[in-house]
Amino acid sequence: MSRGWKTAIVVVASAGIVSTPLFWLLDKPDTGQLVGASIQGATGIVALLWALFQKPAASGSADAAVDTGRAKAAGGATARTGVKRRGADSGSARAERTGDATATGPGSTASTGIDYS
Repeated sequence: MSRGWKTAIVVVASAGIVSTPLFWLLDKPDTGQLVGASIQGATGIVALLWALFQKPAASGSADAAVDTGRAKAAGGATARTGVKRRGADSGSARAERTGDATATGPGSTASTGIDYS
């Protein structure tokens, strides 16, 4: 996360942490409202600090397929000369000059490049 985004998040979160309990305290609060505002403010501060100190999530793996050879599939098999990624995987994938992938027969599949299935 860039420094600019982090600063914006801190400013907005801080405004929320301060303003929400402030509304409770504007009209001569009773003991329950004071306790609730204190707990709400403390919870917001703890959540903000926790979020600030989290390390960025791993950007996923970087996969590459370059100058691959030929692949053939028959009889329901799969041939792939590129990169196979799960649809929800993050990270980068690169496929350059992949080989020919040939599928023959029912149920056979072939792919080159990046396969997000």
